[in-house]
Amino acid sequence: MKQKPSVAFVAASWVALFAGIAGFNIGLFNATMQLNEKGYYFTVLMYGLFAAVSVQKCVRDRLEGVPVTDIYYGISWVSMLLTIVLLIIGLWNATLLPSEKGFYAFAFLLSVFGAITVQKNTRDAQAAAKDEAPKAVASNDN
Repeated sequence: MKQKPSVAFVAASWVALFAGIAGFNIGLFNATMQLNEKGYYFTVLMYGLFAAVSVQKCVRDRLEGVPVTDIYYGISWVSMLLTIVLLIIGLWNATLLPSEKGFYAFAFLLSVFGAITVQKNTRDAQAAAKDEAPKAVASNDN
């Protein structure tokens, strides 16, 4: 029997995702950097969120015996690592205050964590719903 995630954990996951994304993007909006730099950081964030969800899905699929090609599994991991490296390189070379660099790094990590946990919660809720569906049908048969 699969357990549905608690409402508190689901809410905390969504808050982490939106707080990270909003904080990162508000920081970009208020930054004095050029538009192409803002675009770079925004693209790294979006690519990172997609890669994080892909990694979570691949890992979970493999644990549950769902076939995942090695190439997609590998690309997902390489993509996740690449976004982290791109963010580090961008921040290392940026003419930002150290506090601003730290802000972007932690907003990125919070967003990635939120994306992974939201994906996990969604998957757990769907699995729990599938588990409960046959029981509801069986109890209606009586």
